[in-house]
Amino acid sequence: MQGTILILDGVSTNRIMLKVQLSAAWYHVVQANGLAGLGTLLRRTRPDLIVTAMTLPDGTALDLRAALQRDETLARIPVIAITPQNDRGARLCALEAGIDEVLAHPLDDMLLQARIRSLIRSHSAADDLQIQAGGHRVAGMAEPAAEFASLTLPVALDRPADVALVTALPATGAIWRARLKGVVGHNLRSYQMGNVQALMDQPVPDAVVVELSPDGSGAGLRFLADIRARSATRHSAIIAVPNPGNSHLAAEALDRGAHDVLQRGFCADELALRLAAQLARKARSDHMRNTLRDGMRAAVRDPMTGLFNRRYALPKLADMAHEAAGTGRNLAVMLVDLDHFKKVNDRYGHPAGDAVLVETARRLRVALRPQDLIARIGGEEFLIALPDTGPTDARATADRLCRQINATPFTVPGFSQPLWITTSIGVVVATPTSGMTGGANENQFSTTLISQADQALYEAKDAGRNQFTLIRPAA
Repeated sequence: MQGTILILDGVSTNRIMLKVQLSAAWYHVVQANGLAGLGTLLRRTRPDLIVTAMTLPDGTALDLRAALQRDETLARIPVIAITPQNDRGARLCALEAGIDEVLAHPLDDMLLQARIRSLIRSHSAADDLQIQAGGHRVAGMAEPAAEFASLTLPVALDRPADVALVTALPATGAIWRARLKGVVGHNLRSYQMGNVQALMDQPVPDAVVVELSPDGSGAGLRFLADIRARSATRHSAIIAVPNPGNSHLAAEALDRGAHDVLQRGFCADELALRLAAQLARKARSDHMRNTLRDGMRAAVRDPMTGLFNRRYALPKLADMAHEAAGTGRNLAVMLVDLDHFKKVNDRYGHPAGDAVLVETARRLRVALRPQDLIARIGGEEFLIALPDTGPTDARATADRLCRQINATPFTVPGFSQPLWITTSIGVVVATPTSGMTGGANENQFSTTLISQADQALYEAKDAGRNQFTLIRPAA
């Protein structure tokens, strides 16, 4: 089954005809004749979409939408309302109330099926994204990220939207722009069909309105598919406008990835309502993606210094060892430890110690190459891995890192006198082989490298600190 659809209609023949259409497309169909007992039915069947008559025996489609909105677990279920005839006023009223689509009898089966597919696809994607952002454990975390526990979704963008109007002729774009200016507060820009490069310029549009011309060229549909595939615009809301209205073009646009269509052609008032709905959907999706990305980042980053943490560094080191084994090149591993750091905390307080750690991270990072790994793996201990680095270069890098720390004193907020800090570094250089890093050996080999670097670090400490020690390569 492709999903569950609830049909609401007080006329049994209408329900039967719709059930036949939808069952033939392998949907599981549930029926009801009105709003009575609807809450229980919805919680039991969990429909992916509702198709309802505009007028029901005990209410209207607008009453249905209002009832759904009162329950946050049901509020996002998409709703298609069916009207007995094409009534522009009723359609606009329904769209303004939050109904996703309004279709008129006689129903065009191709458009109905395309609209159902599009809405279920969008609803499922939003559900999946919210599950990831709100409940999944992230990147090996032992518990869900705290910031995901309560996810409040925005209802609109927090700024005027950037909307691109893409038409076959510049004159059409100018007309649409002039008509929309009176009903929306968005930033409107016009583009001629095919000029994708101009569309990619900053700012990338929040929404793209694409004209579809029934001239047989398919330029609008190709343009639509193009911007849906590009990384810069794949999250933009896309609304297709057949010009003039054409239900088959509208259906194809939905199947090509348009989020919404104006099947009857351009109408400024209707486009304004559909833009508002799609921009609200985009705001929710963007918020959930940002929440998920921030959670993923928090799972692998040290919040104080911004460096990678131990959770990320150890598997990454194993990957670097595996890559070195494949190329036969050296891999240098260092453990960096600030000397007498406990005295800093004891004498100046933990805020001062934190400031020293942040500045240490900055100094180490700027002294390394982009391909090098640096992570904070303990209180004042840092792990560094240098691919394609032999003993000579490793010594030079370790010496440079020591001087990065000890050559310039640390300025600590609240204290007039700067602090002089030194560091000790343990270095090991290895040339991994496939036998060392294959399968279960990868983690063991990484652990061995860290242990040997730790041994070298203790030798540097025992030798008087403020220096590095390189031990012989790992065997």
